[in-house]
Amino acid sequence: MTLSIEFASKEQQQSQYDWADISSGSDRVGKARCTIKDSTIIIFSINIYPAWEGLGYGREFVDYCKGNFQVVIADRVRYSAIGFWEAMGFCNDQDGNWSYHKK
Repeated sequence: MTLSIEFASKEQQQSQYDWADISSGSDRVGKARCTIKDSTIIIFSINIYPAWEGLGYGREFVDYCKGNFQVVIADRVRYSAIGFWEAMGFCNDQDGNWSYHKK
């Protein structure tokens, strides 16, 4: 699967967040609400659209972030999503957030 990720800045969106459009080929499969500062990205939510759920697009987006940022923070992780973040190599920050630091 070839994923295309395009970030729209806070200024472009007139938002307090940076938004990522997640596409596969010509299909937009989801979006993510983030904040980018220097080499750190904070992911507040990843929303893969229902028709595309369960196909690995969320994982691929997180892998993209891990490859392109020094630090990736998953903000306020839901209890039901802890297994996902653990499987992606993130560590519990003991404050509700989970983080990944590039080695």
